[in-house]
Amino acid sequence: MGQSDLWEIPRSWSWTQLSEVGDIVSGGTPSTKEPSYWGKEVNWISPADLTGYSAKTIARGAKGLSALGLKNCSAKVMPTGSIHFSSRAPIGYIAISSEPLATNQGFKSLVPASGVLNEFIYYYLKGSKQLAEERASGTTFRELSGAAFSQLPLPLAPEHEQHRIVAKIDELFSELDKGVKSLKTARKQLKVYRQAVLKHAFEGKLTAQWREENKDRLETADQLLARIRSEREARYQQQLEDWKAAVKDWEAKGKPGKKPSKPKKPEIILRCDDKGVPRSPDGWLWLRFGDLCSHVRNGIAEKPTGNTGAKIFRISAVRPMEFAIDDVRYIDNQDGRYDEYFLQLGDLVFTRYNGSRAYVGVCAEYRSEGTHLFPDKLIQTKLAVPSILPSYIEKAVNCGASREFIGRRIRTTAGQSGVSGSDIKAIPVPICCEAEQAAISALLSEVMSRIGQLLAEIDRNLVRGEGLRQSILKKAYSGQLVEQDPNDKPASVLLERIRAEKAALADKPKQTTRRKGPSGVERVD
Repeated sequence: MGQSDLWEIPRSWSWTQLSEVGDIVSGGTPSTKEPSYWGKEVNWISPADLTGYSAKTIARGAKGLSALGLKNCSAKVMPTGSIHFSSRAPIGYIAISSEPLATNQGFKSLVPASGVLNEFIYYYLKGSKQLAEERASGTTFRELSGAAFSQLPLPLAPEHEQHRIVAKIDELFSELDKGVKSLKTARKQLKVYRQAVLKHAFEGKLTAQWREENKDRLETADQLLARIRSEREARYQQQLEDWKAAVKDWEAKGKPGKKPSKPKKPEIILRCDDKGVPRSPDGWLWLRFGDLCSHVRNGIAEKPTGNTGAKIFRISAVRPMEFAIDDVRYIDNQDGRYDEYFLQLGDLVFTRYNGSRAYVGVCAEYRSEGTHLFPDKLIQTKLAVPSILPSYIEKAVNCGASREFIGRRIRTTAGQSGVSGSDIKAIPVPICCEAEQAAISALLSEVMSRIGQLLAEIDRNLVRGEGLRQSILKKAYSGQLVEQDPNDKPASVLLERIRAEKAALADKPKQTTRRKGPSGVERVD
């Protein structure tokens, strides 16, 4: 075994660098303001074409160049089998061209020399993203220069062993991919099942038997509405009493600052069963969410700074029925200016804005002890009817007709999707008696917990799968994946041959290194 600065490799291998095993080619982009530079004559890719791309090979991107466009930029057409590695935004996307193509400046490409298997390089670079990132530079965004890419170290195996290694990697990755596909299918099915259970719950199907067994605890829809109105009015009267006490205290202290605001008298609670919502079981009714709340408001507009101070949630802390309590930043509140924005146990918090529509207007119940502030892109709501349970509403507004309502209200501006507080207030929610709410919440908590555990196990196995993939690549490029064949010519012989061929080519006139391809397009060979 021979020793290197990075790791140990077999004696028949050689440490070299990418520039020694082929030609390094950078890309380019013609002016986007000139339509004649763009067309279908030249296949051309940018890193965006590899976003979410998992195939080993690529033939073309979403856009292409004309022959004129190719002449007016630094892009070069490379032959089939070239390896293309994204060098910025982000670093590490990789594919092999299945057709001659050019790239934009976001790639550094390798046209491998004879005797160097492109898939051997492909898999090596696939597992070397961190190695590449360590050699990148830049402040606004990291970029791997052509020189840095050229100098990336490469453990080169003998020519025949390269083929054996790639065949073994393909075999192992194929089995791994089957397992990953099964796990992702299971995860998708669990999420579909979860939504189906939620939908059934708020259509009354989940507690149909419960209602049969508890008829003495049920109310008619009119009785339920009358009680909710009564509780809401009682809550308002309590707010008035609290306000009067606050005003007296304010006056006794010499009227410092603003006078406490008088609570607004709530509008009468009306049914919205006729607003295109599904038919509910007897005794249920649909109400506007805002009519059930004492207040609905946005959070703090000031931008959090530093690593100390009062904890304030990020927008990403709120997901459907999930609150990431540790997803926080910090803001200065030493003078207590934001004290009224501390969340309280049982608050229902909605997302007001998000880059993804799927996370706009979603809700989670705050179940902590009131040590978190919330930003203006979240909406705090407080229920004002004691017989309506926060845990029930949290689940109801995240599914079925309630969620569909919010989906129709989402507006997108400058890449950000959002809803307003008035949209949240207008959400129709299915309401049943308190006992049935509790039964639904208990049943859903049990089911959601089991589903959550299964999803977490799937995610852990997916992480393990990715770790296994990296382990396979590590073994492959340290010579431990397949056996060495003493009859193979060592990699040093291959490198000497490549150097000799490069030297011979350098002695020839320059124009012989390029030739015309289809449509008069020049290509690098």
